[in-house]
Amino acid sequence: MGRRATLRYTKFVRGLHRLSLIFGLAACGVAQAQNYPARPLRLVVGYAAGGVGDITARVVADDLSKRLGQAVVVDNRPGAGGIVAAQAVARADADGYTLLLLNQGNAISASLFKSLPYDILRDFEPVSEIGAFNVVMFVNKGSALKSVADLVAASKVHPEKVNIGTGPVGNGENMAGLLLKSMLHLDVAVVPFGTASSQFAAIKTGDIQVAFAFVAPVLPHLKAGTVEALAVTDSVRYPGLPAVPTVEEAGIAGYSVAAWNGIAVPAKTPKAIVERLNKDINSMIASTEVNQRFQTIGIEPRGGTPEQFSRLVSSEVAKWRQVIRDSKIEQQ
Repeated sequence: MGRRATLRYTKFVRGLHRLSLIFGLAACGVAQAQNYPARPLRLVVGYAAGGVGDITARVVADDLSKRLGQAVVVDNRPGAGGIVAAQAVARADADGYTLLLLNQGNAISASLFKSLPYDILRDFEPVSEIGAFNVVMFVNKGSALKSVADLVAASKVHPEKVNIGTGPVGNGENMAGLLLKSMLHLDVAVVPFGTASSQFAAIKTGDIQVAFAFVAPVLPHLKAGTVEALAVTDSVRYPGLPAVPTVEEAGIAGYSVAAWNGIAVPAKTPKAIVERLNKDINSMIASTEVNQRFQTIGIEPRGGTPEQFSRLVSSEVAKWRQVIRDSKIEQQ
């Protein structure tokens, strides 16, 4: 056999080897998916027990356990704004047994930190969005600010007298306030608070004039009449506050902020497993029981395809990167 023929033969054999390897891996993936799940699953959450994120995860875990026929155990790994939990899942086996409660904080962290031990767009396979948390903009009872337009006007006339209170640096409430400041080029202070109680105390004393907070902790204060809502930050009105307009309806075109969460798995998880999880999650979201449980903690149920969730994550990473840059937030 001549040299050229030998080279062609060698390439041919290598090609067959690659094909056999590909088909072998595909066959393993199919077999793995057909037997899935064969043992309990783990849902890793970047929050401590008792918070809204943890409660959401437990609602999901309880329902998925019934649909999958295997226990789904919530694994709380708080720390570093969700980085600890995300890193654990990024390093887990891509077999569908380790899930991540992926959320807006993970998208924000992609630009808030100089470096991360994972890449949110490459190291995870989005499965499905679960729900959205609306953020409400509110003022103290009796405030002279009766609308978003009043806030904008006051901020431009006396910016030194307007302080906007939010949640901790980098969370959805904080980003909602910073986005408003960035879009309108307001020269006002955005003051982050570590807890909702300290934020409510500050608005009561007048240390801040307007606040951004997730709907759930604000609802009791609204019902008690101690605070008044100016707007919600999502692109649609919150069902529990139908008379409260969105920020966009109040005149700020293009403004939209909704904290969200969903389920993701490690990259390279077999497609059949991702599709199985997606199907069960969307069935769960459609159930009346889960809808009612979500509504009680201020969550608007949202499902969708893996592709839709992937686009949401990508768009959120880009959106908050720009806000962080415009707001000159120093990377950690």
